[in-house]
Amino acid sequence: MRGCDWTALLSLTENVRGRSAVQSRQLTTHTVPAGISLHAGTSSAEKIGERGRRTGLCACVCVTVLSLCWADGGGTSLAERVIWAVNSGGETHVDVHGIHFKKDPLEGKVGKASDYGVRLPILRSSPEDQILYQTERYNEDTFGYDVPIREEGDYILVIKFAEVYFAQSQQKVFDVRLNGHVVVKDLDIFDRVGHSTAHDEIVPFSIRRGKLSVQGEVSTFNGKLTVEFVKGYYDNPKVCALYVMKGTLEDVPKLQPHPGLEKPEEGEEEEEEDSEGGEEGGKKKIPPGSKYRVQSGPRTPNPYAADNSSLMFPILVAFGVFIPTLFCLCRL
Repeated sequence: MRGCDWTALLSLTENVRGRSAVQSRQLTTHTVPAGISLHAGTSSAEKIGERGRRTGLCACVCVTVLSLCWADGGGTSLAERVIWAVNSGGETHVDVHGIHFKKDPLEGKVGKASDYGVRLPILRSSPEDQILYQTERYNEDTFGYDVPIREEGDYILVIKFAEVYFAQSQQKVFDVRLNGHVVVKDLDIFDRVGHSTAHDEIVPFSIRRGKLSVQGEVSTFNGKLTVEFVKGYYDNPKVCALYVMKGTLEDVPKLQPHPGLEKPEEGEEEEEEDSEGGEEGGKKKIPPGSKYRVQSGPRTPNPYAADNSSLMFPILVAFGVFIPTLFCLCRL
């Protein structure tokens, strides 16, 4: 049992004791017939009143202790509300919240496991839980996990990602589906948070009367939740870890703040930046859509883009030699 507010408990106990004494005196006054001396029968009345006060006081103290301890953090813990958790591409792990992530059940069956990220520190994640973002499972086609759910209620799906390979956006983009419903569209991890940075996708859903409700869509639920990572046009889909818990959005642990995701102060939405030139006083307004843009430093050169300038030099040399030679031949 966790610590309780004993000061509040003593205060409530004194209030209960005072009320019990007043009620006992009122009960004795009303129940004794008129004309009979109270002093002659005070011993029995006092015993009954004292016994009643003690019983009521004990009951109130017990209820108060339970209420204060429950309000102070008792009840179902976060780990107890998690019904399913997997460390994709990795081994078992217990995080700082007590959530027990199992070893990847797809090992040797679907896709490939990678620990490429273990050489990198992961931003926004606690040191103890960086392993959840350093390992991953990817596949050259759509793949997913099946989560059995037997009880109705409100649930939260938390999916963990980190881009540890690509150094620019539009290199890995994919969708996430939940029983056929697209719950995350065109996920570009680097575009969201940058390189080697933790990113959680949080998807609330509910199950009631055999129906799955998620993001305003409803479908029939047969006891199995299928989380799929859909192959797109850019590279392969992947996932680092994921878990399903009962509860609401307020129950989900939040990642550490990201400097590039901080909201601007009031009045900064219309902020203007100075520029060296320009026709309108040398100032330029910040585009509205870029105020929440992640600033990941200077843009990394595209390693996939070929530099065509080196190919043009031999062609120019060939033309330079061919034209004078042709001119000389025509003179002959």
